[in-house]
Amino acid sequence: MYVSYHLPWEMKSDLRLPFFIPVCAVARKPLKGRRLADKVKTEAEKSAVNNGREPGRRLLPHERKEKGITMNIIRAKDYQDMSRKAANIISAQIIMKPDCVLGLATGSTPVGTYRQLIEWYEKGDLDFSRVTTVNLDEYRGLTHIDPQSYYYFMQENLFDHVNIDKAATHVPDGTNPDATDACAKHEQIIKSLGGIDLQLLGLGNNGHIGFNEPSDSFAQVTHCVDLTQSTIDANKRFFASEADVPRQAYTMGIGTILQAKKILLVASGEDKAEAVKNTLFGPITPYVPASILQIHPDVTIVADEAAMSLCKL
Repeated sequence: MYVSYHLPWEMKSDLRLPFFIPVCAVARKPLKGRRLADKVKTEAEKSAVNNGREPGRRLLPHERKEKGITMNIIRAKDYQDMSRKAANIISAQIIMKPDCVLGLATGSTPVGTYRQLIEWYEKGDLDFSRVTTVNLDEYRGLTHIDPQSYYYFMQENLFDHVNIDKAATHVPDGTNPDATDACAKHEQIIKSLGGIDLQLLGLGNNGHIGFNEPSDSFAQVTHCVDLTQSTIDANKRFFASEADVPRQAYTMGIGTILQAKKILLVASGEDKAEAVKNTLFGPITPYVPASILQIHPDVTIVADEAAMSLCKL
């Protein structure tokens, strides 16, 4: 039996920008040769889910409702295309609000997006100097210098390559053995920043977001979670052996994630197709944690053809 949940929270947003906007038009300094702006505009024309509408226009709320769609869906050809389209959305957020708060994700799916952001930074198109970041999760018990920790991952895949202030980057403290204290501190950081402007999410094979595993209820705030065997199996390729995979992690709760003003979900590969289908069109249930995104007012999913293969749009 599926149970519907009502999560009371205050959704406030003073920034409602259309995705894939020509960002050069609002940048404080002209971007070099308008390269990024032209790229963004081109992607807008190419990436729209064309359900009998002109390219570049997102479905209106009533149109999505008629088609049973509650999210803005952007199809990508492949992983590289997905990464570029997702990076376009994050770039627009940074340029429109240079002091924005970004919620970041780890895992293999966002790596290409981070590489694209680094490339645009190196070309002089992006400035991270006023950006603050908050990460979704971290393994419990791994040190910052452990190559498999998400703290290390973020340095290697983004922070060491852009001009972000390291003091403005926040990853749950997996070295803190007191789970209650570690989670409360991470939650307080998010509140002190005034919330998250744009939250990037990956999607687990079992529909988890962050490390919010399938369960009989939706966790509200940052908490310690026992990892399921399917998640351990999916992550063991990063470790020397399955025995080395941590069994617990600290993760933002579903309630915390839903308080982000905008959410960007990325998915790639045929192994994510079932999770994507259940997220978009299945019932809202804690047994598919990502399905709760259906109730958020501003969610965009960027997925490649393989990940969308079970969705008929």
